Amino acid sequence: MIFTQPNFIIIGTQRGGTTSLYNYLIQHPQIVPSSQKEIHFFDLQYQKGIDWYEAQFASKNSVEFLTGEASPYYIFHPLVPERIKQHYPQIKIIVLLRNPVDRAISHYYHEVRCKIETLCLEEAFASESTRLTGETEKIISNPDYYSFNHQRYTYLSRGIYIDQLQNWIKYFPIEQFLIIESESLYKNPESTVNQTFAFLGLPYYQLSQSCKYNAGNYPIANEHIYQYFTNYFEPYNQHLTAYLGREFIWASTNKSCC
Repeated sequence: MIFTQPNFIIIGTQRGGTTSLYNYLIQHPQIVPSSQKEIHFFDLQYQKGIDWYEAQFASKNSVEFLTGEASPYYIFHPLVPERIKQHYPQIKIIVLLRNPVDRAISHYYHEVRCKIETLCLEEAFASESTRLTGETEKIISNPDYYSFNHQRYTYLSRGIYIDQLQNWIKYFPIEQFLIIESESLYKNPESTVNQTFAFLGLPYYQLSQSCKYNAGNYPIANEHIYQYFTNYFEPYNQHLTAYLGREFIWASTNKSCC
């Protein structure tokens, strides 16, 4: 085995199926897994240096094998696109986008399970702008600054996909992205995964298992709250649809998908 550079990165979104997709991808005999699914180099451990990062990828000595990682904070961290561009300008980038309301609720209950969030859902969502005041600016002005609030309490902000993708597309051409609707992965994992294999230049492969990884069980939000936040995300979803020239099921329906 030798150390190598990654061929692809799954950049997010958090609570959008990144763990499932990564575990499906590494079933392919031509994909070698990294030392761990989430390396978090370009967001949280950049000071360790690129040699440390590449040591997380052990590849067979053959051009026929690919390797990569999945760190779902990458899509949202403002400094990551430029950092990746500097080191891997040709890398293939995989994005999962989930209904932003479902994603936000799942994210909230994930933080509750981790004993990080103590507010009720409505209070947590209402407190987000206050918790985030000035945090993005601090990250941009001081690359060594770590913002707990920016990583943990961004329930609604992470669902504004248009802003995040525009930041990435400043650095990479759209052809280097595969943008997957999370609901398609949940509904038909084998078809979606083989779409990803094709994007990576790999042949079709029959998955040996396609269970859902890292799924969270949590209460269903009441109809009023769900509709309120559906309306909140609607203009951002419409902008995303126009920008990418494609429709998303959650951009045209008020119903929860999963």
